[in-house]
Amino acid sequence: MNDKPTIAVIGAGLGGAAVGALLQQAGYPTKVFEQAPTFSRLGAGIHLGPNVMKVMRRIGIEDRLNAMGSHPDFWFSRDGMTGDYQSRIPLGEFARREYGAAYITVHRGDLHALMVDTLDPAQLYFDKRLVDVDDNGDKVVLRFADGTSDEADLVIGADGVNSRIREKLLGPEAPTYSGWVAHRAIISADKLAAYDLDFEACVKWWSEDRHMMVYFVTGDEKEYYYVTGVPEPEWNHGTSFIDSSREEMREAFKGYHPVVQALIDCTEKVTKWPLLERNPLPLWHENRLVLLGDACHPMKPHMAQGAAMAIEDAAMLVRCLEEVGSDRYQQAFELYKANRFERASRVQKVSHDNTWLRHDEDPSWVFGYDVFEEPLKQPQTTTLTSTLGGSPA
Repeated sequence: MNDKPTIAVIGAGLGGAAVGALLQQAGYPTKVFEQAPTFSRLGAGIHLGPNVMKVMRRIGIEDRLNAMGSHPDFWFSRDGMTGDYQSRIPLGEFARREYGAAYITVHRGDLHALMVDTLDPAQLYFDKRLVDVDDNGDKVVLRFADGTSDEADLVIGADGVNSRIREKLLGPEAPTYSGWVAHRAIISADKLAAYDLDFEACVKWWSEDRHMMVYFVTGDEKEYYYVTGVPEPEWNHGTSFIDSSREEMREAFKGYHPVVQALIDCTEKVTKWPLLERNPLPLWHENRLVLLGDACHPMKPHMAQGAAMAIEDAAMLVRCLEEVGSDRYQQAFELYKANRFERASRVQKVSHDNTWLRHDEDPSWVFGYDVFEEPLKQPQTTTLTSTLGGSPA
């Protein structure tokens, strides 16, 4: 007889899929609810540092990710106008040796597909948009837009920046528009062959107030991806993204290096997304509800660690449930927050400031982290003393 609590995970994104897979592996009866009608390969790239690949190892998909992803030997930062190198951060074999796992870049949709495939398909429910949640003390009742309902002993809100679970805990409050947008595009590498230029495996082009991050998202280097950070004073479109254009990109990156101009010339479709944030939240859990990932610490993508923090959250949450005992879930949730708040807040702050690896620095505090081996800190009263605009919390 399984005496572990039933758990509902709201959201089957990367954090939700990770926590669902790890919970099911640990023997928790776990259902995962996703509002999208079906799985789709969303067109974006993602970095998986050694800190994340250690979680992928535990989930059981590290080898497949290593086979499908691109393995850059360096993270390069270059001056957007002159092309001069500002940093050369060693990855490749150095990362495997020093940090204990590979550093790869991969298509987010391919990663997501692998993670979703690790879930019990009988416990994965699509087209389930949560509209209400009622924690009645003994159980949590979930109500969905299609008129159905379900219940669980514990509920994990992995439902993103507009989380319904976060809203239940803290009330309705829109995330903050950061004043920056991200343009995203995938380019066929075949188009780049016409240019006598060096298209490096992982490079960030910088100028004073904007940047373009570029990398391969497949191991065969057939798809080349870029994502930008560009200031834009307002976002009044009422949607999560809109179409952009080559003309807008040329204007945004006028005067940039010929490699960047070639990427823009080869762009067939580019979209534009608002970058949203929240200040560090005072509350990550209450009673039978707990948050992870963008539901409690959304951040700009400027460290390429947003999804990583959600996946680390997932692993730490399951570790704490196992450490304390799931019958003492309140203590487990406190232990989880105590071991994630400082790190997630620090990554939020560095991402906000957009300074990560612009110049040579030691990234071991990020890449060398092992969520399964990190000594656990005992909970203490946490006082929020700053916002993203100030010093790290």
